[in-house]
Amino acid sequence: MLNYFMRRLGYGVLVLIGVNLFTFVLFFTVNTPDDMARLNIGGKRVTQDQIEKWKAERGYDKPIYWNGKEQGTAQLTHTVVWQRSVSLFALNFGRSDARNAVDIGHEIKTRMWVSLQLAVPLFLLQVLASTAFALLLVFFRHSRIDFWGVVLCVVMLSISSLFYIIVGQLFFSRILHLVPISGYAGGLDAVKFLILPIMLSLLARLGSEARLYRAMFLEEIGKDYVRTARAKGLAESVVLFRHVLKNALIPIITSAGSYLPYVFLGSLVFESFFGIPGLGAFVIEAITGQDFAIVRSMVFLGAVLYIASYLLIDVAYTWADPRVRLS
Repeated sequence: MLNYFMRRLGYGVLVLIGVNLFTFVLFFTVNTPDDMARLNIGGKRVTQDQIEKWKAERGYDKPIYWNGKEQGTAQLTHTVVWQRSVSLFALNFGRSDARNAVDIGHEIKTRMWVSLQLAVPLFLLQVLASTAFALLLVFFRHSRIDFWGVVLCVVMLSISSLFYIIVGQLFFSRILHLVPISGYAGGLDAVKFLILPIMLSLLARLGSEARLYRAMFLEEIGKDYVRTARAKGLAESVVLFRHVLKNALIPIITSAGSYLPYVFLGSLVFESFFGIPGLGAFVIEAITGQDFAIVRSMVFLGAVLYIASYLLIDVAYTWADPRVRLS
């Protein structure tokens, strides 16, 4: 197992270097350092001297791509491949490119806890609700409950999450005045700001997840070990929870594990619409403001979380199914 983890970590390092390079190339294909300087400096009249000073302070004054004629090293190879990649691997994210030049590491640590308050309850409720709903449909399979449950799943997954947000804010905030329409407060007051986005995000994902889990459970229902369990006289509920659910854990672990990075990075859409100052809103602000330092850091952090989550998924496979061996 140790050799397996070392090999996967080696692949992970190569993936992170590739992600860092691809982020740089993609970002500067769309933007130029001059555009970034004008947007971050602000004002209608920005002189070229101000632009050059901004670029020099942030290391964007070197040529982006080496063409064989420029003196010195190109920004792509010198700044990204060596200096900034090493800093990112050391989790030293530096400062943002914006005028206030905030400490990115401090912002991540501060906003991470806000995102976790939204994402952890959502993650747990999503797994429990999707699994329970899917088991209910399988228990009443080939009945009206199953039919209308599948119809409901299809309707729910066909509706955009923006629709849930708009209707939820209108009904629960504007009409019933049960929760604030947006914003955030610390401590126990956070509950009243987070309960609506958690419930709406759960509804937005419940249809697709429950339909997927139902299909997996139905596949297990027709196998020999299930017929053997029924032949022993076990109740249908016992067969579903003790046998079918246990043997369908691997696909559930895969689906749930792939969602883990979002638990830390937050929900981009819901944090933005509900004014929650988490990591998702942080990324949206950085993209809007063409802040490459923040975008690069968050993409790198997301890639690290994805690699870590899939390592955890592999370990969870061995727990769910003893026949699985990591080699």
